[in-house]
Amino acid sequence: MADEPRVLLLTGKGGVGKSTLAAGTAALAAARGARTLVLSTDPAHSLADAYGVPVGAEPTPVADGLWVQQVDAQLRFEQSWAEVQRYLLSVLDVVGVDRVAAEELTVLPGAEEVLALLELRLQARSGRWDVIVVDCAPTAETLRLLALPEALGWYVQRIFPAQRTVVRALKPVLTRAAGVPMPGDGVFDALERLHAELAEVHALLTGPRASVRLVLTPERVVLAEARRSWTMLSLFGYRVDGVVANRVFPADDGADAWRAGWARAQAAVLAEADESFAGLPVWRSVYRAEEPVGAEALAALVADVHGEADPLAVPVGPGPYAVQRGEGTATVRLTLPLVERSDVALARTGDELVVTVGSYRRLLTLPVGLARLRIAGARVERGELVVRFEEKTT
Repeated sequence: MADEPRVLLLTGKGGVGKSTLAAGTAALAAARGARTLVLSTDPAHSLADAYGVPVGAEPTPVADGLWVQQVDAQLRFEQSWAEVQRYLLSVLDVVGVDRVAAEELTVLPGAEEVLALLELRLQARSGRWDVIVVDCAPTAETLRLLALPEALGWYVQRIFPAQRTVVRALKPVLTRAAGVPMPGDGVFDALERLHAELAEVHALLTGPRASVRLVLTPERVVLAEARRSWTMLSLFGYRVDGVVANRVFPADDGADAWRAGWARAQAAVLAEADESFAGLPVWRSVYRAEEPVGAEALAALVADVHGEADPLAVPVGPGPYAVQRGEGTATVRLTLPLVERSDVALARTGDELVVTVGSYRRLLTLPVGLARLRIAGARVERGELVVRFEEKTT
């Protein structure tokens, strides 16, 4: 899309202040003349509180050039999942599950966050916005959410076609024998449509005008989660463009002992953060005397945090995933910051490269042409997984 907006996602451990920073980043973008939308994939929907105004299910203006949206998950659910849910309800009805319980069982896990991403797709395609800022759910939910498009794509491309064929052939027999209705084409079509929409979201969020920003507070537990998040977001192809350390106690020689102790502890964690996120900017947001509320106060906060830097600057340089081709050879590079070779498990299945880091696994479909090549070696160096391919020897 020629007029694709700048998309920035802010995420972090729950309670670190990412909603405030998302609201402030959007307010600053609007104040500088960009048509800006900020929306939330976090069920808490804290943006209305941050701006101090009511927010509707459609983009609601809160300042010049600034709109905020609280996604109507029920409406989007009915549009994208209703066909599948009707089928699942019919199956549960046959086996005697209570209707109310059945409706709970057939809700798509993480539906609100997933459908907020579908809304992001619609808004990005609308041409209305120069900037879209996304206030994401806490880190663990965000990671599961951003892994969903590729995971669902694997099933749609490989499993559903075979299942559809089997169901068509055996539907009369199975329905009579088991008494359970078999899924019709409408169910498969709905799943394929959902996959196509999520694939567009994935392409948008891994594209050159999108990035993720991590928000943390200077605490060791929070820093550890942020480190893992950088690794896992990179694993799934998302570019992290920086880190905001929030609620930093200001340096004050006249501070009381309690505050001075906190300042020393935070300084040690911030030094670790600078070392952990080497190569990324680590901005600091000092603890303020009062909570900023309203677009003007929020924009001022973010302007102070970033100083001369542009918080909406488009990332430069290659993305986390790249393929380099040579004569009869190829090299796949995947950014995996903060990992050692022992942390990574690598496997090859047909035209797929299976990369596992901790409890997360990504199936990378190799480009056409690499399927005939064999893996000649793999290494992890300077935060990057490098896999070499060469022609098979006879």
